[in-house]
Amino acid sequence: MTFTQPRHLVTAGLLAAVLVFLLSGRLLYGDLPRLPTLAGATLLVIAAADLGLAVWLRPKVRRKQGVEPPEPVTAARAVALAKASSMGGAIMLGVWLGLLGYVLPVLQIVLAARGDLAAIVVGSVSAAALIAAGLWLEHCLRVPDDRDEPREPHDR
Repeated sequence: MTFTQPRHLVTAGLLAAVLVFLLSGRLLYGDLPRLPTLAGATLLVIAAADLGLAVWLRPKVRRKQGVEPPEPVTAARAVALAKASSMGGAIMLGVWLGLLGYVLPVLQIVLAARGDLAAIVVGSVSAAALIAAGLWLEHCLRVPDDRDEPREPHDR
């Protein structure tokens, strides 16, 4: 498994943003109910879980003295969660930004757009937090190699 590439996250987010922008303008926005202000905040729960897992696993992966290494299955599942979190966050950020792209120009015309703006901001911030938490969890799961270990002065 390879580390998450920023270009993959950007591509997924851009595709989601364009798709949502096009669909909201042509088909969906008028049929949608008002967006709840905290609709996107559920992503913060997943981000918090990622951060908690990172704090718990990091000393295990870094092989701190007196700490048992993680079970391989646990580490593999955590990596899968980290990758899914960063990708899911990127897609959801694209969704929220696509909605923002539609809502901003009609803010003065469509009354519902003003109410949805708060939900879009909360969702965007929550999605960005999920991306960051997923990437941090993935970073914490990197196994240190010889280059990361401190060198003795004569090894230089």
